[in-house]
Amino acid sequence: MVTPSTGLRARVALWVESAAVQRFVIAVIVLNAAILGMETSPALRASIGPWLLLLDHACLAIFVVELALKLWGHGPRFFRSGWNVFDLLVVGIALVPASGPFAVLRVLRVLRVLRLASMMPQLRFVVEALLRAIPGIGAIAGLMMILFYVAAVVATGMFAASFPDWFGSLGKSLYTLFQIMTLESWSMGIVRPVMQAYPWAWAFFVPFILLATFTMLNLFIAIIVNTMQTLHDGEAPSGEGAQAGAVAAPLAPAASVEQGQALEALRHEIHRLRQDVAALRAPVGNEGGDAR
Repeated sequence: MVTPSTGLRARVALWVESAAVQRFVIAVIVLNAAILGMETSPALRASIGPWLLLLDHACLAIFVVELALKLWGHGPRFFRSGWNVFDLLVVGIALVPASGPFAVLRVLRVLRVLRLASMMPQLRFVVEALLRAIPGIGAIAGLMMILFYVAAVVATGMFAASFPDWFGSLGKSLYTLFQIMTLESWSMGIVRPVMQAYPWAWAFFVPFILLATFTMLNLFIAIIVNTMQTLHDGEAPSGEGAQAGAVAAPLAPAASVEQGQALEALRHEIHRLRQDVAALRAPVGNEGGDAR
């Protein structure tokens, strides 16, 4: 049963979700991000620190009001959206008193900037694609861990004696191989010194770089791109189907009305023809009776 209260809640929910309100909230998020960045400057804090704090509290108040209106307007349906829950957690962290043991949470105020990902459809699409790609990324990460473990064991056994700082233990070897994978000072900083002691060491490092850097990392990109393409292809047919349904919905009643009108006109025409045939038969019958 629709009551004035439920009607008001529905109007409030539509208003909060309207494009104008969403654009205003996005502008406030960007402003709040700039304020949080300015608060990291000692000079700005010394000159306009109170104003920055006041603006930060005003932005937080706007976020709280927005979420409160959403929660009241949507009711329990508010928690069916993961993005709404995300926004609630991000803003809720900012409401925790930043004093005593919770002082570290003051730094987490910058998480409010992440609300841009929930407000902008393009960013939401990218985030959803990343989340959908987690299983594939996990499989590649597992394969990469096996590669790193095998290579670290081999490198520790071959180079630990001469280069204990880089390959003296399994942990050191893993860290060194990770640095090599990122191509950070791998040639002059690590590989060439190792090759001076072991001229054949290139036969170990070159295949490792080809596998770890150029193959595994590209597989991560391939999984994400494939997931984004799958999401895009999955949304396109549904959008076309929705448009077709929206067009067919008004056309179907119109077609039914036209068919009904055509049938009614045909009935009238048949009835008129029958009357004409009956009128023609009447004189013929009378003449036959007079002849007899």
